[in-house]
Amino acid sequence: MPNLAPLTLLTALLAAPIAAEDCSMPEMPGLPDGGTATMEEMIAGQQAVKAFQADVEVFRGCQDTMMETLKTQVAEGDEAAAAEFQAATEAYNNSVSLEEQLAEQFNQAIRAFKAANPS
Repeated sequence: MPNLAPLTLLTALLAAPIAAEDCSMPEMPGLPDGGTATMEEMIAGQQAVKAFQADVEVFRGCQDTMMETLKTQVAEGDEAAAAEFQAATEAYNNSVSLEEQLAEQFNQAIRAFKAANPS
């Protein structure tokens, strides 16, 4: 009977990056300069923000699933999973921070747009 340990190890090593790649953080969109943007550009910016927010929710859902798996592995004594869990937690928290930053940047663009285009 062949020794399957090397094959099992290789499979585990290859599967881990694939699982991590499934949880891809979306790229933050570029935003219009509110001081010079047209209404259409501002609407496109708003749509980009909303699309990013939807994509980042998918990312966090994926992270949640992955973190539950890692949490179980940590509870079973897998030390490597502890580091992966920490990295996943940091990525999750970073996604929240980036979403908040994007919202604030868009709010600033809206204020600049309103200042440049008084009613």
